[in-house]
Amino acid sequence: MRFTWIYTTWPDQAAAEAAAAPLVEERLCACANILPGMTSVYRWQGRVETAQECVMILKTRADRATALRERLLALHPYDTPCILALPVDDAASGPAFLDWIAEQTGALPD
Repeated sequence: MRFTWIYTTWPDQAAAEAAAAPLVEERLCACANILPGMTSVYRWQGRVETAQECVMILKTRADRATALRERLLALHPYDTPCILALPVDDAASGPAFLDWIAEQTGALPD
């Protein structure tokens, strides 16, 4: 079984938490880690902007990543949200943790 790590940013902790709960409840991801207090510097519409944001990291199965992305897009307040899907090296990861992700997202481990 393959796994994916989703990195996304949110305007604040409250918005991230509000999105995380349904994602876990709907079994699109096993868990969400929310890291408040990030400063982002980026170019937007021709200007360099600085904003306080919050990072959310989601762990899921690779076959759930597209559905998770679509749900994130529906929940996200930004017009162009940061959503990056990164493959997990299953062989170098903790097998018990990967089994837990599989169980929490509705699949039996291999």
